[in-house]
Amino acid sequence: MFITFEGIDGSGKSTQSRLLAGHLEAAGRQVVLTREPGGSPGAEEIRKLLVEGATDRWSAETEILLFTAARRDHLEKRILPALQDGQIVISDRFADSTRVYQGATRGERRAMVDSLHAQMIGTEPDLTLIIDMDPDAALERGLARGSGEDRFEEFGAEFQHRLRAGFLALAEEEPARCMIINGNRPADEVGAEVQALVLSRLA
Repeated sequence: MFITFEGIDGSGKSTQSRLLAGHLEAAGRQVVLTREPGGSPGAEEIRKLLVEGATDRWSAETEILLFTAARRDHLEKRILPALQDGQIVISDRFADSTRVYQGATRGERRAMVDSLHAQMIGTEPDLTLIIDMDPDAALERGLARGSGEDRFEEFGAEFQHRLRAGFLALAEEEPARCMIINGNRPADEVGAEVQALVLSRLA
């Protein structure tokens, strides 16, 4: 099973990815926990280009190409081998992030994103959990991390609000795959809902 977490910056995707992976491993499942951009050595090199530096470092078109290149390497080297081996793959972000960040909020380039995805990736998750959170609170949390990987947070609050709207619209487009999880709660409460939902799908 291929499970992805999506949502705006600072919404708690990484935390929930780790909690779910730990829960499934404790239950005896074989799990690969990964992330995007990154997840394979080549993709991690590209990640540095995307998440560091000035907001105007790349155009939306260049970002789409870089994300797609990183995702292709991630897919070849990590995701597909794990799935073929019968493992559960949990990824903190995947193609939906590119659909929303570059496709829906930076000049309506969704058709370009979808075309490249069909040609170069051709894989969708079995289940996508969208952690929905107040954009202002999430932005404050994201910037407070001081990770040095805050290029997208630097676009500001208006951008985060557009991202949230984009993810909610995506969930409406694909209700069978995308589930909205209320992230405006303590992490353990969110985690309990996530774990119950995933276990029911696995069953």
